[in-house]
Amino acid sequence: MKDLAYLKLIAREYPTIRAASSEIINLTAIQGLPKGTEYFFSDLHGEHEAFIHLLRSASGVIREKISETFSHILPEKEEVELANLIYYPDRIMNQLELSGQADDDWLRVTIYRLVQICKVVSSKYTRSKVRKKMPPEFAYIIDELLHVDYNDDNKRVYYSEIIRSIIDIRIGDKFIIALCELIQNLTIDCLHIIGDIFDRGPRADMIMNELLQFHDVDIQWGNHDISWMGAATGNLACICNVLRIAISYNSFDVLEDGYGINLRPLSMFAARVYRNDPCERFSPQILDENIYDAVDPGLAAKMHKAIAIIQFKVEGQIIKRHPEYEMNDRVLLKAIDYNKGTVTVEGKEYPLLDTSFPTIDPASPLTLNEEEEELLRTLQLSFLHNELLHRHVRFLYSHGSMYKCYNSNLLYHGCIPMREDGTFEEICMEGSSYSGKALMDYVDNKIQNAYFLPEHTQESRDARDFMWYLWCGAKSPVYGKGKMTTFEHYFIEDHQTHMEPMNPYYRLSIKEEYCEKILSEFGLSGESAHIINGHVPVKIKEGESPVKAGGRLFLIDGGLSKAYQSKTGIAGYTLIYNSNHLALAEHKPFDPEKESTPKVSVVENMKHRVMVADTDKGAELTGRIEDLKELVAAYREGIIKERIE
Repeated sequence: MKDLAYLKLIAREYPTIRAASSEIINLTAIQGLPKGTEYFFSDLHGEHEAFIHLLRSASGVIREKISETFSHILPEKEEVELANLIYYPDRIMNQLELSGQADDDWLRVTIYRLVQICKVVSSKYTRSKVRKKMPPEFAYIIDELLHVDYNDDNKRVYYSEIIRSIIDIRIGDKFIIALCELIQNLTIDCLHIIGDIFDRGPRADMIMNELLQFHDVDIQWGNHDISWMGAATGNLACICNVLRIAISYNSFDVLEDGYGINLRPLSMFAARVYRNDPCERFSPQILDENIYDAVDPGLAAKMHKAIAIIQFKVEGQIIKRHPEYEMNDRVLLKAIDYNKGTVTVEGKEYPLLDTSFPTIDPASPLTLNEEEEELLRTLQLSFLHNELLHRHVRFLYSHGSMYKCYNSNLLYHGCIPMREDGTFEEICMEGSSYSGKALMDYVDNKIQNAYFLPEHTQESRDARDFMWYLWCGAKSPVYGKGKMTTFEHYFIEDHQTHMEPMNPYYRLSIKEEYCEKILSEFGLSGESAHIINGHVPVKIKEGESPVKAGGRLFLIDGGLSKAYQSKTGIAGYTLIYNSNHLALAEHKPFDPEKESTPKVSVVENMKHRVMVADTDKGAELTGRIEDLKELVAAYREGIIKERIE
């Protein structure tokens, strides 16, 4: 029998045999339902409009449900209109009301159609679970409409009267919005974000706001996420890095309008120091126009160069503090011959494309001058005392981790570092060596320490520096490359120096035997086990497939970020795992003026329909059922007294 104290604890919730038995019946019935649908997204990179559209449309699945339900009734134009209403109910209802299209007949027909879709997407859930997802003010009405017996004449009249009353008292618009949001909520049961929410795209903050509202989401951190998390801890290199990337992609809105970071001190510093320097090597990539904070490209280039030089200085200081990072060859400010205008990289001398370094002392190139130090103090305060940023970062911590094992799938962003011979690469830190799962657990713990330990302890300072190492270190599992050649891209013409060698993992993991080795390392095995991975864009237009290693590995970074779409040929993937199959939704580049339903292809059929009992949740329910059975036995044997009121 379970510990008596534990049984007494659950007896508070189930005080009688009848209450405990009723819950056993309920949980057993839930185990007999089909598993909910899981959605996997990767590498969102600030593309808020595209991601929010995919989230609200369930990557085209809602459109499929509409077609399946009304294919012989509605023309395609009306199917598209109904789909757009479900995705953006507030906006569409406002437009229809202003145009006068939302009359009583339209409201009546639309409510009927939405109820039919709601029935379809709610069919795999218990009535109580669906009820909990309903807006409280409409829960009773929606529940009634979802369970009308159309063969019963009385019920049909009852149904009609409900809808007539909704329209008569002028709440039809609000009721339609509630139905649309419920359909969105029911279509995706569980959401997995496999890293890199931040950088490159315009508004990562809006993505985070959307995720904060989602009912069941987990995040596997990517190196771009960790860079922002490091910035929130006050790490100067991470602060410089997120500013440099945002400026380089013209993403001023996310900095100033999104997070309220004051860039005026940086712009004034850059305009003064580089007033006679065109900073041509630092011209921003303009993939998106800023709506709220348009910055002149010439000034943006100066700001870009200013923060990049400061970043190279503070990165060099971190490398000097941590010889265990084995990165001395990356302190390239010390490898410059400032008289000749050259830099030596890996023993070879190259001419510099830009030789204007007004803030660098050649005798001490890593030293910040007084203005730079004051600027960094100001910027650091903007990150340390930023309420919205810290709300988002705390969410990343509470819902995130380095990896996740869930329903026989292993989820992580970058890689499990490996050697050429297929063994797991070791990293030596604090007198110990870590590899494989132990490395991922160690890294997870260091990331926690960086944010939550008292900031003035040495352990906390080391953990904050380690956040920067995870951004670009050769053995970082979220980076997965031998070096980051940011400096070379800016200053050296020879493209050979721009190469960033991939960890052997990326060559080995496409083979089934190595996928099985990795899965086994994390306690997973069997035909249903998969690795779901992001980080490296899949180049579809070159014939590359996201499904590798005989179906064991799914690489789902297909280029949601506009910065990659010219290379990949598409706009990313969603992996969809329901009770019948695994499917890939291939996204089109997002255009709000065009219909952009993804192409959904089944990539693996389940041998039998996956029920809740077959999942991790089912295992939890089995444990709960066993506990309740023991509680019932304890009641019957008189070990615990029923509390009958």
